[in-house]
Amino acid sequence: MTPQILRAEETGVVRRNISSFVLHNWRDHFDRLGKGLIISDTVTKVLQHWTENEEMRIYPTSVPLTDELTKRGYTEVVEKRENPGWAPTPSMRERNPEWPAYVPGGDPSNPLGTRALYLSWQYYRIHGTQDTRKIGRRSSNGCIGLYNEHIEEVFDRTPVGTQVKLI
Repeated sequence: MTPQILRAEETGVVRRNISSFVLHNWRDHFDRLGKGLIISDTVTKVLQHWTENEEMRIYPTSVPLTDELTKRGYTEVVEKRENPGWAPTPSMRERNPEWPAYVPGGDPSNPLGTRALYLSWQYYRIHGTQDTRKIGRRSSNGCIGLYNEHIEEVFDRTPVGTQVKLI
């Protein structure tokens, strides 16, 4: 028996494709826009970036694997690096002793991708990724990851001192 496919008009059921993320208003989280700001929603895996002239763009992200690895709260961009080198944190080395002690920038196995925004929290970054399968998933050891082309755009539009909130 072949299943019958009914159109919405025939069933009376209308389904809507509603996005899985909620847009945040920066005023609900910050008193002023300043140099610009970033809100990264670790639940819906989306990053919103506002420039100082209130231009806002949205980017899909990867987020930490577990809540224990996830920081939430206010921080800021304290440094920016193109083709950053990567060294696993002490806790990463403990969990994965086979990992290399250091991977230079530009190396295809470098998990920081082509750009990184260093936050005031030690070991925490917003960075690119070489592994595009990670975006939209819980896949990092603590950072927020973006496609390389997206982090390059955010990097160019984000001055040191930009306010950041992870929720």
